[in-house]
Formats: sequence, structure tokens, C-alpha cells
Amino acid sequence: MSQKVTKEELLAKARKPAEDAMKLHAFYRGKMQTMPKCQVRDFNDFAIYYTPGVAEACRAIKADESKFHELTGRWNTIAVVSDCTRVLGLGDIGPKAGYPVMEGKCLLFKYLGGVDAVPICLGTKDPDEIIQAVKWLQPSFAGINLEDISYPKCFGILDKCRAEVGIPVWHDDVQGTATIMLAGLINALKIVGKKIEDCKIVFNGTGAANTGNFRLVQAYGGKPENTIMVDSKGILHSGRKDLEEKREAYADKWRFCQTTNAEKRTGDLAEALKGADVLISYSKSGPGVISPEQIKLMAKDAICFVCANPIPEIWPWEAKEAGAKIVATGRSDFPNQVNNSTGFPAIFRGVLDVEAKTITDDMCIVAAESLARYAEERGINDEYIAPTMGEPEAFIREAVDVGMKAQELGIASKQISRGELRKKVESMINSTREAHDALVKAGCIAPAVT
Repeated sequence: MSQKVTKEELLAKARKPAEDAMKLHAFYRGKMQTMPKCQVRDFNDFAIYYTPGVAEACRAIKADESKFHELTGRWNTIAVVSDCTRVLGLGDIGPKAGYPVMEGKCLLFKYLGGVDAVPICLGTKDPDEIIQAVKWLQPSFAGINLEDISYPKCFGILDKCRAEVGIPVWHDDVQGTATIMLAGLINALKIVGKKIEDCKIVFNGTGAANTGNFRLVQAYGGKPENTIMVDSKGILHSGRKDLEEKREAYADKWRFCQTTNAEKRTGDLAEALKGADVLISYSKSGPGVISPEQIKLMAKDAICFVCANPIPEIWPWEAKEAGAKIVATGRSDFPNQVNNSTGFPAIFRGVLDVEAKTITDDMCIVAAESLARYAEERGINDEYIAPTMGEPEAFIREAVDVGMKAQELGIASKQISRGELRKKVESMINSTREAHDALVKAGCIAPAVT
């Protein structure tokens, strides 16, 4: 019989990634590099790939821009764009301190989705300048992943970019977070035998993540009247004068005051959680932000998503001891990780392979359903409600489902059958991992030692 893990051992395990991060970041001096994808048979090939031969490709694109993706690697290349004003749970730390996060994001894009991604950390916080930068970048990229931009300006930037930029622009902290949260929630509700339209749901935190979460939950069938939103000052309700006075700056919050909380509750998180079926918390890094006593106020078989980074608002084992049936976090070292990493690589894979013009909420819901269905086929339980990063088949299916949905919606430039799309997606994802393993085996990437 296996020995029970102590709380001290769990805490030590939780601290280990941070300790190893300093060692490996210093060891590798970065996580991404540029590698050729073409064979250089001898030095004469440079006359083909560069001058004078390259001029023929340039002339062809000048004459017919539809050949751009046929003759260059732009079709599979995106930019991860950030002003680094809301990085993880660290806040406004600036573009240099935020760079390791954006570089890590690019690693996930490549390893998990076969997508070439470039970190672009901007030296400005001005929304108009960020939008202009995205416009300037679009000739070089097939898509833009906005990342770690502070609330509420992130929504204005996203909306304007989607309206004015000719390539897909997606905000992972809004759309990506919501997609994976929904995937986990779909299966968590199946386990406890509850329907989303009947659930009392509390959203703790009203920033970019939970604003996006709310939108997708409602699109999937959640009822605004059964929902309570909580910010740093307490429950959102129609009597919140502080938000009424700033309704233009905090339009989403004021809208929540008008449309949620049918019981007109006031007070703090503890009051909001009384009888709640689901807690979706994307607030302040813990532990100790949410107490076991607050979890005890929830309904039987409560579902708790405590997803602050880098440490959840309450340790998962504390929430379980307090009566929660299912607990999910954003961390891979705990059960039930509901982290964007299982979403954005595959979603962009599907988008790029059919050359979709945008990424809609319908596509996000399809991605969530795809992930939930894969996990259910594998056998969901209290500690497995969504696929992990170590399940490549989940990424392949998700990418295919997203690509097919884009075609169904009429926003894909390429029409391709499900079977053909599956072959393409599978090749892109598997070849990336095989290339990585080959480089490690050849000694071109040094083995990681912690």
C-alpha cells in the first residue's frame, strides 16, 4: 500500500518548479532558437534560397500575393505580443522581465502544436500604440496571440485589432482561459450530476480571465441570474456606486452589476459562496486568499476552480478537506490542470491549417467540447476532468475540430476534408516532437539536469 503524502511533501513539490526554473533558464540561456527547415546540400544551395534565386520567389509574390503562403513560412508563424502589464500573478513587471513568459509561450506553441511563434515584448503601454504595432507586424505573421495585457484595456485592444487587422488576433488570457475552463467544467458537472443551467456559479475576480470565462459559460448555457461576480471590493450588484461612477472605464463590471446576482446579495466572497455549486476563481496569487471556511459554505459536491498564478488561491488539498468534490488549478504539478496550454497550441494549429480569418466563440466552444470528449473517453474522475499536456492525441483532435468548425462557419480560406486535415495536423504536431528528440539525441540540445 502506498504511503500517504504529507502536507509538507505536497508543499515541497509545489515549490520545486520555481527552484528548477532558475537552474534551467540559466543553463539554456533561453528556451527558443531559430533552426532551418530546408536542407542545405552544399553552399551552392544559398544561391537558391538567397540571392540570386530568391528574387524569383519575390517576383512571384509581387505578381500574385496568394503565393505568399506557398513560398514562405509565414503561414505557420505567429507573434506572441505583450506589453507585460499583467504577467502571471506578478503584475506590471515590464517587457524585459516578462520576456521569459512570452518565450515559454512560444515553446508551448511549437512543442504542443507545431506552430512557429516569436515573442514580441513591446516598449509601450499605450493601447493605440499596441494596436498600431500589431498592424505593422501583420505582413510577417499569420496570426497574433495577445498576452498578459492589463484589464480593462486588453478588451479594447482585442476588439479593435479583430476589427482592423487582416489576420486572426486572439487574446489567450480571455479566450484561451475560458476555453480550457469550460472543457474542465463540462466534465466536472458530469461527475457531480449537475446541469450548468441549474448551477449557482460564483466568479471570484473580474479581470480579463473571468470576464472571458463568464461570456463563454453563458454562451454554453449558464444563467446570468444564477451567477455572482466578486471583485476586490466584494459582490457586484446594482448598488455599487463606485462602479456606476466609473461605468465607462469598467463597462463590463457595470454590466455584470445589472445582469447578474438576481438575489441582490451584497457583502464579500463568503456571502457569495453560500450554497454555490461552482467557484471559478482567477484572482490573486495565494495561498490563503480563499479559506477552507469559505469553501465549507458551498453546496454539496462543490466544484472549485482556483486558478491564480503562480500559486492557487487555496491549496487543492485544503479545498478538498473543506468539502469540495472537484478542485482544479492552473498548475501541471497538481491534478486537474485547467491551463491554457491545452488550448492555444491546437486551436492555432487548426486555424492556420485552414487559414481561418478569425477565432470565434463558437470555435472556442468546439475546442472545449473536443477536449472534454477526449477526457471522457479516457475515463474522467475527481482528479482527471481534462486532458493533460502529455496527451498529443487530444491536441490533434482539438485542432481538427476547430479547423472543421471554421470551415462550417465560412471563415476559412482553405476547404479540406476531415481526413486530410487530420493527416496535416498529425504530421505538424508529431514532427515537432520527433525533431526535438532527434536534436537531444544528437547532442544539439543539451540534456536538462536539475
